[in-house]
Amino acid sequence: MTIQPARIRVLNDVPPREGADYVLYLMQQAMRVPFNPALELAIEEANRLRLPLLVCFGLLDGANGFPEANARHYAFLLQGLSDAAAALDARGIAFLLRRATPAEVAIDLSGQAALLVLDRGYLAIQKSWYAEIGRKAKCRIVQVEGDVVVPVETASTKHEYAARTLRPKLQRLWDEYLEPVAPRKVEHRAEDLPERLKLKGGLDLSDPDRLLAKLTLDTTVGPVKRFRGGYAEARGRLERFLKDAFAGYGAGRNKPEAGAASHMSPFLHFGHISPVEIALAIRAAQDGDRDDRSAYLEELIVRRELAMNHVFHTEGYDDYARAVPEWARKTLAEHADDARPKLYSEEELAEGKTHDHYWNVAMREMRETGYMHNQLRMYWGKKILEWSPSPEEAFARTLRLNNRYFLDGRDANSFTNVAWIFGLHDRPWQTRKIFGSVRYQSENSLKKFDAKAYERAVTRLCEAEDG
Repeated sequence: MTIQPARIRVLNDVPPREGADYVLYLMQQAMRVPFNPALELAIEEANRLRLPLLVCFGLLDGANGFPEANARHYAFLLQGLSDAAAALDARGIAFLLRRATPAEVAIDLSGQAALLVLDRGYLAIQKSWYAEIGRKAKCRIVQVEGDVVVPVETASTKHEYAARTLRPKLQRLWDEYLEPVAPRKVEHRAEDLPERLKLKGGLDLSDPDRLLAKLTLDTTVGPVKRFRGGYAEARGRLERFLKDAFAGYGAGRNKPEAGAASHMSPFLHFGHISPVEIALAIRAAQDGDRDDRSAYLEELIVRRELAMNHVFHTEGYDDYARAVPEWARKTLAEHADDARPKLYSEEELAEGKTHDHYWNVAMREMRETGYMHNQLRMYWGKKILEWSPSPEEAFARTLRLNNRYFLDGRDANSFTNVAWIFGLHDRPWQTRKIFGSVRYQSENSLKKFDAKAYERAVTRLCEAEDG
C-alpha cells in the first residue's frame, strides 16, 4: 500500500548524497515499528539507494529535558523505545539512542546520510527541532505525517471554531487515509552498523529501568504500574478492550465506573500506536454497534485532530491570553472579583485536600496512576477555575497539574482540553458568578454516574500502585 502523498513533505529538496553510509530516520514522535509510514518510507528509500537504514532518537534530560516531563513520563517513554528497538533489530534496522536534543542527533548523523526522514509534530518544541534540522542538516530531508488520520493542513487551513466545523471536513476525507501501512522488506540489513561506523554515544536500552536511574530527572513524580509503554502493550490493551469492553461504549463512555475506556491516550501521546491502526480495528470489531463505533471515532479522530488543529494554528497555546477566545476572557474578567466559595493553594489541590470528596478521589487517581477518566477531567478543571484567585492563575495551575501527573500530559489534547475549560471550542452559556458565560459544571454532574463505584475502583488501583 503506497503512502498517501499528503502525508509527505520535502523540507530540503536536494538529491540524495552520493557515497553515503545509510539512510537516516529520526524516530522522535512515532515511536513504534508497525503502522509507521515514516519508517516505511525510510525503508523504501534505503532499498532504492541500496543502503542500510539507521534509526535514531535524541533523549533529553537535565536542564535541557523535555519541558515538564518527569520520571513518570520517561519510564513510559523508555519502555516504548526498548520495544521499538527490539522490533527494529528483528527487521534488520539499526537503532541509536543518544543523550542529546533530537536536532543535535539528527544534524550530526545526517553528515553520513544519503537522506533524512523526519516525523511530524505540532507542538512548539517539536516545530523548533524540525526547523533547526531544516536549517542545518545538509542532505535531502523528507517529513512524514504518521500521528493523525488526516494530515492537519489537508483537513483544514485555518483554526477551527469547534468540533462541529471540523467534523464534516474530516468525515469527507478520512476513508482515503484509513488504509493499512504494509511493512516493506528490508533489502540491506544494518548488521552492527553503529559499531562498524564507530558512531558514538549509543545508550543501552536493554534495561529501561536501569537507564532511567542514570538520567537527571524530576523524580518526585515516579513511574506507575498501571501502564507500561510500548507497541506490544498498546496492541494488547486494544485487543482486550475490543473483546471485553467495546460493546456498549457509546452508552458507557461517560461513566467512569463502567470500565468502557480503551486507555489508548498515553500510547497515542508517545506514538506507541497509530490512530489509523486503532480506527481500522474499531471498524473491524465484531462486538459493538454503529453507535459504539461512531462514538469512539468521534473521540479518536474528530476531537483529537481538533486538538492538533488548535496547537498548529495557535501561537502560544499554553498561554491564557492567546489560547482562550476573546469572548471567554472578557466574561471571566468581568467576574474576576466575584467571591469564591473556597480558595485553595496549588499544593492543596495537588494533594487532594479540598472540601469536595469526589474531586479529591479523581485527583488521587491522577496523582497516583497517571490517568483520570475524561468525564472527571472536565469536572476537575472547572473546579480549579472556581477555587483559584483569578482565571489566569486557574489556567496556569490546571496546565501545570495536568502536565505533571498525567502520562498523556504535555500533549495537543491536554493543551486544548485545558483551554476548553475556559471557553475554547465552546459557546456562551447562562451568565453566573465567577464563570460569567463560560460553561459551568456543578456537583450535580457527579449524579450522572455511580460515584461510589468509581471511588472503589480508584481505591483498588491506587492500592495496586502501593503494593
